[in-house]
Amino acid sequence: MTTSKTMFAPASGLGVFDRESGERQIALEYLAEAWNEAEEDGVQSGSLAHASLFAALATLVKMHGDEAAADLVAMLPDRIRSGEYNLDKILQ
Repeated sequence: MTTSKTMFAPASGLGVFDRESGERQIALEYLAEAWNEAEEDGVQSGSLAHASLFAALATLVKMHGDEAAADLVAMLPDRIRSGEYNLDKILQ
């Protein structure tokens, strides 16, 4: 699996999940590869993002139920505002 370009590599050069388990990093690399291939085929990034969110949320609901998924989503605004999902932010 190789990813020549990826939107998931922050400016620090560290993977988003470097502080997490290796399995999540591998999963992200697979997603980045699929994302890049879809973009090369002309699929717009916005469409990919919406489809990815739908797939992720549907999976979380199936695995953990409506309430747990809703609780997770309720925490996202603060995490987004704090820069946790900003790939241009250098993490220390």
